Amino acid sequence: MINTRLVVCMSVVLGFSLLSLGCGSGNYKPPLGVVSATSNPLVAQYTLSQFHSGTAWVEFGTDTSYGRQTSGVTASGTTPLGEKLSILVAGMKAQTTYHMRAHVDWTGGSWVDQDQTFTTGPLPSGFSLPQFTVTQPTPGLTPQPGVELLSLVTPTTAPMLQSVATDLSGNIIWYYIGGATPVKLMDNGHMILQLGSDLREVDLAGDTIRDVTLTQVNQSLQANGYSFSCLSFSHDVLVLANGHWITICQISKVYSGLPGTSGGPISVLGDAVIDIDLNGNVVWGWSAFDYLNIDRALMGYPDWTHSNALVYTADGNLLLSMRHQSWILKLDYANGTGSGNIFWKLGEDGDYTLAGGDPSQWFYAQHNPTIVSTNGPVTTLAVYDDGNLRIDSDGTSCVNGDSVPACYSRATIFQVDESTNLATLLWQDLPGFYSFWGGSILALPNGDVEFDNSEPHAPAAYSQINEVTQTSTPQVVWQMNITGEWAYRGIRNPSLYPGVTWQQ
Repeated sequence: MINTRLVVCMSVVLGFSLLSLGCGSGNYKPPLGVVSATSNPLVAQYTLSQFHSGTAWVEFGTDTSYGRQTSGVTASGTTPLGEKLSILVAGMKAQTTYHMRAHVDWTGGSWVDQDQTFTTGPLPSGFSLPQFTVTQPTPGLTPQPGVELLSLVTPTTAPMLQSVATDLSGNIIWYYIGGATPVKLMDNGHMILQLGSDLREVDLAGDTIRDVTLTQVNQSLQANGYSFSCLSFSHDVLVLANGHWITICQISKVYSGLPGTSGGPISVLGDAVIDIDLNGNVVWGWSAFDYLNIDRALMGYPDWTHSNALVYTADGNLLLSMRHQSWILKLDYANGTGSGNIFWKLGEDGDYTLAGGDPSQWFYAQHNPTIVSTNGPVTTLAVYDDGNLRIDSDGTSCVNGDSVPACYSRATIFQVDESTNLATLLWQDLPGFYSFWGGSILALPNGDVEFDNSEPHAPAAYSQINEVTQTSTPQVVWQMNITGEWAYRGIRNPSLYPGVTWQQ
């Protein structure tokens, strides 16, 4: 005889329904989630018993009002009975007790675990820590919610934390030991880091998920007949929807008789762009030596191009920010099938006319262009304008210092019309100093603009990140001053989880 009572209970369990039912000698009670430490003292692992199918997520905070949550983790309906489902909980301050509880949602029902607690550990010993000071200078203005993801550069050989995230009060809530330029949040919830000799994907606990080495890439370049090899990965990495990673790498070529040199042989540093598939093979490559005039060296040799950012465009091509040419190039990538030809060069002496004709209003030695919007042939582009070699309206240039009027840095937004080759400066903010290297910029969902000034001329390592209103007279909404390290990039993320915004 079939035990109807047992069948009902098993059906409920297999459907992820964990309501209290009278099963056996007492009411059915689901196993509670288990919270445990990870290799990162600021990250907890919340483990649930996996029954069948559903989406699980964890809410957490310093009290039982919680306030923050993770992304949802969806379990497959084919997952074997009894398999565990784990969720990494990150975004917590050091040496602090947090409350957390899991939620599970499935078609026709839901379940909430009881409250659990987890106490984070200390920040790692043996590391110097930068100091973060946050202010909100303009009363009545509210910053864009989220966290600040920082790629820091240390001024000394002493070990310092360099890949960190802070809350908007300046508290460190996540870190990875190892300097990355940059570190980025991926759509799958992991972080990707450009480490020079490696491109590395890690989970929030810092465990390596995927690693592509320089040696592996160079072996692939050689095997596929490319004419160059990479000296190091450099400055940026993109993650495409198909899982490919696109990065910049430094390459070199020997020339003689270059202008401004003694005429003898010199090894010139240039840049390549490479597309790496899921197996670590290079499936598309581009070399600056094949497409640009070697005699155009605005900052001299050997560091000829010094590219610092990549952007994937709506039409499947690539933008390459080339600092030492003061140009942003659009490359024919065509989702991996393109010729590599340069569609256009944006900047002084490039392919676009600047509305108004004032050469000082172009960007110079720029960093981190980001697309604000695209409407057919018109792209709105935010650019951090460092200002090196700026040509002022009186014809003077910014060279080797900040004592001339041309030496100033800006946050800018340009409109770029590919149908007319016209570029228009739509908006700018001049913070009042010259930050001669680094920097980043991002238009935020609330309409503000955030930009990072990597080194606004100070006697010691110092950076400043501003969130300002996108108005004719910008107002500072939020400001972070960093001392002890420089911020190569500072990027506002909605949270440490894709698709989730933290309001506090």
